[in-house]
Amino acid sequence: MNNNQANIKENNEYVQSHNNNIADDEIDLRELFAVIWQGKWLIIAITALFAVASVVYAINQPNIYKSEALLAPAEQEGSGGLAGLAGQFGGLASLAGVNLGGGSSNKAQLAIEVLKSRQFTSDFIQKHNILPDLMAAKTWDMQTNTVVYDSEMYDAQNNKWIREVKAPFKPEPSMQEAFKVFSKIISASTDKESGMVTVSVEHVSPSVAQQWVSWLIEDINKSMKERDVLEAVKSTDFLTQQLEQTKIADIRAVLYKLVEEQTKTIMFAKVRDEYVFKTIDAALVPEEKFKPKRALIAILGTMLGGMLSVMLVLVRNYMK
Repeated sequence: MNNNQANIKENNEYVQSHNNNIADDEIDLRELFAVIWQGKWLIIAITALFAVASVVYAINQPNIYKSEALLAPAEQEGSGGLAGLAGQFGGLASLAGVNLGGGSSNKAQLAIEVLKSRQFTSDFIQKHNILPDLMAAKTWDMQTNTVVYDSEMYDAQNNKWIREVKAPFKPEPSMQEAFKVFSKIISASTDKESGMVTVSVEHVSPSVAQQWVSWLIEDINKSMKERDVLEAVKSTDFLTQQLEQTKIADIRAVLYKLVEEQTKTIMFAKVRDEYVFKTIDAALVPEEKFKPKRALIAILGTMLGGMLSVMLVLVRNYMK
C-alpha cells in the first residue's frame, strides 16, 4: 500500500515538473518574441540598410558573359599499328625513347592539363597580347562593342600601365598575377560518360570570351602537334643511328617498323589542324549574361541583414 502511494506521488511530481518545464518554455518564447517586438524598428532599419546596400552592390557589378565550345578527342590515325607494336616491342621502344602508347583519351587529358599550365597560359597571353583585357577590363560598351578599362590601372590611349602597387609588384602585371586571374575565368572539363570536352571562358565582353575560346582550341591543338612532331623527329633520328650501327636482320626489321610509325605520326600531325580536339559545337558570342544573379544577391543580402539585426537585438537585451 505504501509502495503504491509512493509511486503515485512520484508520478504526480514528474507530471508537475513536466508541466512546469512546458510553462517555462512558453514564457521563454513569449519573452523572446517580446524582445524582438521591442527592437522591431532597429531590425527594420538594419534590414532595410542591408537590402539597399545589396541592391546597390548588385547593380554596380558588371555583366559577365560565358562562351563555351564542345570538343571531341580526335582519333589518332595509325593507333592500331602502334598498339600492336607496343605489345610486341614496347620494352625495346621505351629503351629507345620512342613513345608507342597513349590513345586519344590519354592525349586529350594531357592536352587539358597543358591548357591549364602556367607555361601555356603565359605564352597564350603574350602571343595574343590580351593582358589589358585580362587584368584591367572593367566593363563592356555594348554600343561600340569595346572593352572599357579601369582608368586607375591602365591608360588605354597611351597603352601604358599606371596602377600603383608595392614592391616586388610592378605597374604592369606579371605573368604570375595574370595566371591567377586567367585560371579563374577559364574552364576545361571532360564528361565522364561521353568523353566530350567543354572549354569555356568568362569575360565582361561576350566577343572577347568567344575569341579566347577559339584561340585556346587553336593554340592547344598546335602546341600538342608541335610536341608530338618534335618527339617523333628525335625518335626517328635516334632509330636511324641505331640502324646504321646494327647488322642483325631481326633488330633492323623492328627498327624500320618503328621509324615507319614515327614517320606516320609526323605526317598525320602536319596534315591535321584539329590534332587533339575536333570541334563539335563552336564557341558563339553569348547574347545573355552568365552572371551576376542580381536578384539572388539582393535577396541574400536582405536575409543576412534580417538575421544579423535579430541577433543584435537579442544580444543587447541579454547583456542588459
